[in-house]
Parts: sequence; C-alpha cells; structure tokens
Amino acid sequence: MTGALSRRIRWILALSAVLAAGPALSQPKELPRLFDARERIARPDLTGLARLRFLTTVDFPPFNFIDQSGKLSGFHVDLAREICRELEIEAKCQIQAVTYAELMPALDEGQGDAIAAGITVTAELRQRFAFSRPFMQLPARFVVNTKAAGSVANPADLEKKPVGVVSGTTHEAMLKAFFPKLEAKPFPDRNALMSALREGSIAAAFSDGMQLSFWVSGGVAAGCCVLVDGAYFSHRFLGEGLTIMNRNTEPALTQAIDHALLALSRSGRLEEIYLRYFPNGIY
Repeated sequence: MTGALSRRIRWILALSAVLAAGPALSQPKELPRLFDARERIARPDLTGLARLRFLTTVDFPPFNFIDQSGKLSGFHVDLAREICRELEIEAKCQIQAVTYAELMPALDEGQGDAIAAGITVTAELRQRFAFSRPFMQLPARFVVNTKAAGSVANPADLEKKPVGVVSGTTHEAMLKAFFPKLEAKPFPDRNALMSALREGSIAAAFSDGMQLSFWVSGGVAAGCCVLVDGAYFSHRFLGEGLTIMNRNTEPALTQAIDHALLALSRSGRLEEIYLRYFPNGIY
C-alpha cells in the first residue's frame, strides 16, 4: 500500500469519527492567518482565460469526498468555488475528480489547470510545477489521557510520563527535536498508538493535530482524552502546508490564485470554510 493511499484511508476513518462526534470539547481556535494584513497581490487580467478547471479526488475527507447526496464536496471543493467567485470567473470554473495517481499526469497533459488535493510540496515538484501560497498549515499536537496524565497545561507537565508516537514518522522526529526532555514511546502504527492512549498505558500522544481533533471528539475515544493547548508547526518536519498546484508555465494563474487566497483570508471567508469542515477546530 502506498503512503498516499494509506494516508487517504486514515482520512476516511477520521471522517467517520467526525460524523459520530458529540459536542465540541472546547471552543475552536481560529485559523492562523498566513498572509500579512498589509500585503497586496495584484489580480492579473483573466479576460483571455477560457476556463479554470480544478482537479481533486474523492477519497481525502474532509477535504474531498462524495457526500450523502452523491455530490462532490469538501474543504478543497468549497475553496475552489470561492476562488472562482473572488476572481469573478464563476461561469468558467469547473471542478473534476480523478484518482490521486491521475492528478499530476492530468495537469501535465492539460486535462486540468490546477490541483486542490493536498499534494505535499517538495523541492522536486517545485521544479515541475508552480504552487500557490499556503492557505492552511497542519499542526502537530499533544493529546492526553485525563486519568493517566492528570492535569496537563503544557508539554513540561509531561516530563517523566511516556508520550506515544508512531515509530519512524516525522512526528516522532519532531517530538525528539522540539521536546528532548520528554520520554518518547514508539508504536508500530497509529491504531496501536491510539489504543494505548485510550487504555491509559501511556499518558499522552504526539501526532497530527487534525486527526487528533477528530479522534477525541469521536465515539472511539469514549471521552478518555483531551487535546493540550498549543499547536506546533515546522516547515522542516511538516512541510509548507496546503497549497494549490498549477503548471509553472502559467505564472499569471498562480498570481491570480494567490490574489484570491489573500482576499478570502482577509475577508474571513477562508475561516468560514475551515469551520464548516472542522467545527471543533484543530489549533
């Protein structure tokens, strides 16, 4: 099973947790603004644009999925529509779902103009494609078993208590780099990690904040655990964040998307979409 495929399976399981979730455990933290409030990005002239075709997938909930009515839905889908609305090209806007493996070949071959599907930005991909400015970063967070850990206000309270991580992951490396005084206890996979946390054999876990926010709100956790305040970011370990990918031969389109993202961030519409799909917050 490829890393990309296994990641999408995990997100499907995460969406199931959201659907089974009870009330929010805490007030959602606002989406961090990644654009300077004083920044200006000019909108290029798009009158010659025949159409803007966004490519996405259907297997990366809550970002891209087929809803109960059979329609393509998700954070990326709503974001693409808002970008087109902001650029005043709604009539030229299309959103098409393909498999993850088909995304980049379809963009290369001109079957689409931009990808909104959570592709990780790498130096190699930057040589082939252009990327918008990041519009969301995915944090790492701590989650604690309230019975096993007691009162935990910050990571220092976890010293001398085992903190679980999935072995060989960026989160394990990040925990050791950011919190060298904490005792990292590796687990072979996420299921083993979360089972140990629920049962209280470890006091806490350090992992992807988005998945953890779904898990603590869902029925599987059974109210055992809470997120610790604090969201941790790292370009080195977690990457640049979520972006829109397009061909590097179309700089005007990249600039237009950046212009739209800045406007959506400034107006609060980007946060409205975020809260629509992450009502409990991830930060």
